[in-house]
Amino acid sequence: MEAASRTGEDVAASAVSPTTVAPEQSWFGHPRGLTVLFLTEMWENFSFFGMRALLVYYMTKQLMIDQRHASLVYGLYTASVFFTPIVGGVISDRWLGRRRAVLIGSAVMALGHFMMASEALLYPALAVIALGNGLFLPSLPSQVKGLYRPGDPRAGVAYNVYYVGINLGSFLAPLVCGTLGEFLGWHWGFGAAGIGMLAGLVIYAAGKPYLPADPPRGRAAREAQAGDGAQGEGAVARLLLLAGVAATVVLFRIAYEQTGNTIALWADEAVDRRLTAGWSVPMTWFQSLNPMLVFLLTPPLIAAWARAAGRGREPSTMRKMATGAAIVAVSYLVLAGASFAAHGDRVSWIWLAAFFALLTAGELFILPVGLGLFGSAAPAGMAATTIALWFLAAFFGNLLAGALGSLWQVIDHGWFFMILAATAAAAGVVLLRFERAVARIDDRFPTKPPRS
Repeated sequence: MEAASRTGEDVAASAVSPTTVAPEQSWFGHPRGLTVLFLTEMWENFSFFGMRALLVYYMTKQLMIDQRHASLVYGLYTASVFFTPIVGGVISDRWLGRRRAVLIGSAVMALGHFMMASEALLYPALAVIALGNGLFLPSLPSQVKGLYRPGDPRAGVAYNVYYVGINLGSFLAPLVCGTLGEFLGWHWGFGAAGIGMLAGLVIYAAGKPYLPADPPRGRAAREAQAGDGAQGEGAVARLLLLAGVAATVVLFRIAYEQTGNTIALWADEAVDRRLTAGWSVPMTWFQSLNPMLVFLLTPPLIAAWARAAGRGREPSTMRKMATGAAIVAVSYLVLAGASFAAHGDRVSWIWLAAFFALLTAGELFILPVGLGLFGSAAPAGMAATTIALWFLAAFFGNLLAGALGSLWQVIDHGWFFMILAATAAAAGVVLLRFERAVARIDDRFPTKPPRS
């Protein structure tokens, strides 16, 4: 993200109306509302990734669904949870407001997770979770910039802090839900995911005094924007640019979203998970490596960008994102090399750990950076809708990732990983070409998205 960049901080802060800012009460150097949003997002991700860690295994091992069908179901579900926010974001911005959207969405998702306890309700449960997520996902992060007053230097790193909350839930989920599901029964893991969602709902409701008020919506918001022709023109230009970036991130997502699908299958089929003669690392635990590495790598990365910004050499937003895609491409080249060298034998778990280390490093250059770009560039009255545009890339990426994953059993695994490496590399090349377009919009419109 645009950490420690004064340009990014000023733009993000200047886009906030003072009337939307929550009362200033700090925890850990940031408004208390950020902690509320952080913890709410943490528990939502705990529930989502806890269930996701079990889903493919549950379908193939318990329900005896063949791998190709299970991969398609997985891809369709994970894609749906990123498509419904498009509709949910519009509903939030125009009618419900962000607070009510989060509360309703949380309750609906909790219901869906508890429905997973019944084998007969698998598909309805997945649909219910996706619908609730449509209201929740764009409405929560769109509240972050409303916590800061214009000129607040902390605004530039707010999404980095928020992203750690996302990954804290992702880290805990496979350890808790995955372990319960693997060793006590699948339904124990799904039940734990539902309880996590309820915890997030309670935290958000209790934290209301620390959150920003909902901005005007409906006719009032549209009339205010229509009254400023330059603002409307700038909004259109920014949205078109962001749509192009989102379309390119789809390519990155095709590779990135394999972690809960074909990478999980590879960890089960082709990786020697033994640490000692009598104990092997549970297969779901490897999915906690990624968020754990987010905690370890985020602070030094932010510090490096801060030092670069002090020298006037911080990479631009698009250059950061292109770098991230390139690193992810290298991570899949590592897996391809390990697969080719194994000749059908199991490979050491060290190769899988090295893959996750590289994947996470690349992720930090692209996902929080992109979320920050879309959050700070949102036109007035369209915060949730603009955030939903970012998640639309995840929808198409997950859908295509599931389709590509259905070829897992018919393509040599080494070549499968090479295809993913090429896909991520292509995303990096295209993202880099957006750098000049971002610069032109920066120069033309005063309420510009951050360039670095």
